[in-house]
Amino acid sequence: MMRRRTTLLTGCTALALALGATACGGGGPVAAGGGDKALGGQTVTVAGVWTGSEQKNFQKVLDAFSAKTGAKTQFISTGDNVSTVVGSKIEGGNAPDVVMVPQVGVLQQFAKKGWLTPLSATTEKAVDAGYAPVWKKYGSIDGRLYGLYFKAAHKSTVWYSPDALDQAGVKPPKTYDEMLKAGRTVSDSGLSAFSVAGEDGWTLTDWFENIYLSQAGPEKYDALAAHKLKWTDASVVKALGTLGKLFKDKRLVAGGQKEALNTDFPGSVEKVFGPKPEAGMVYEGDFVAGVAHDQFGKTIGTDANFFPFPAVDGGKAPVVSGGDAAVVLKDGKNAKAGMKLLEYLATPEAAAVWAKAGGFLSPNRKLDPAQYGDDTTRATAKSLITAGDSVRFDMSDQAPAAFGGTKGAGEWKLLQDFLRDPSDPKGTAARLESAAAKAYQG
Repeated sequence: MMRRRTTLLTGCTALALALGATACGGGGPVAAGGGDKALGGQTVTVAGVWTGSEQKNFQKVLDAFSAKTGAKTQFISTGDNVSTVVGSKIEGGNAPDVVMVPQVGVLQQFAKKGWLTPLSATTEKAVDAGYAPVWKKYGSIDGRLYGLYFKAAHKSTVWYSPDALDQAGVKPPKTYDEMLKAGRTVSDSGLSAFSVAGEDGWTLTDWFENIYLSQAGPEKYDALAAHKLKWTDASVVKALGTLGKLFKDKRLVAGGQKEALNTDFPGSVEKVFGPKPEAGMVYEGDFVAGVAHDQFGKTIGTDANFFPFPAVDGGKAPVVSGGDAAVVLKDGKNAKAGMKLLEYLATPEAAAVWAKAGGFLSPNRKLDPAQYGDDTTRATAKSLITAGDSVRFDMSDQAPAAFGGTKGAGEWKLLQDFLRDPSDPKGTAARLESAAAKAYQG
């Protein structure tokens, strides 16, 4: 379930399909330019969670690396349980050279176990030159860079039906209060405002995180993510109250709280972009576009569009992200060649290969936005890049899984309980703190 936050789809992801471009299949290896073929005869083994179109598109990047260096590559799909699979391969003497790690917590776990090699000076220089410092921070442990963030997810996008907003006579809002007001106007025109995927607890953590980052600010967000600030803090209670304004308003939530708790993520997208629309808007990450296009045939940018998650109480508009970091394992048979792969992945040249294929955002500001296949993806990428150092990684993905990533437990369950009854933000905060204290001590 944790993996669904950053990459939900295994089919064509569709952002690149907005203007009719093809995002999956087709095309052989993409040449990355010259190179001295210095790694000829070596094979770099890469493990990661990707399957389907994502695996195919990442293979294009690996093929470009092969064309440049002469190295062969082999990709191993781990499924969601990266840590377990990689651990068993290390114990069996068959460690991959490179792993694409989907959570900050897993990267930290790998480093603490002594599995990782610090990245080369060449890679670090590229990160310093091309990335906002926050991405280096999330890839570093004790001041040493271990992870290169190659692929990002933008989780501060509110997706809407342009027809629904046009019919209601409202424009994309700039503030949270304006969003609720616009939602009530949409409701008055005949559709509910928001489809909420309450059956999947992770979507509720994303709602909370965007509100909290904007309202409380990045310093408190960081402190809460590290559990240096207690969940009983007044800022948490306030953010829950702000979220509760939406949850308790039956005009705003399609079908009310009970139906929201029986709606999973794909179902929430269907309620807005499916054949029988029930709501005008759905909040979630850039991957909403994939479901809207692949399952319901919507043209992104025309039939389905997004506005940035709006600012709360005069704060800055939030940018919450997820991402996949490349790390090099000490025990890999070709770890030196693996390090060369990371040096390549740190370049805008490598990012451009997947950007052209679609279903991809890069945190590398040196990537030319023209390399993306459509205007909607360019707008999403621009929002991610211009947020600079204010980008924050998904808070629940930074937490121990017992608190931030387990169905029916911890933050997921407690926020579902809050959706069911949003009347007691203070009590919910106390229960969150109790669960967090237990998980962070474990």
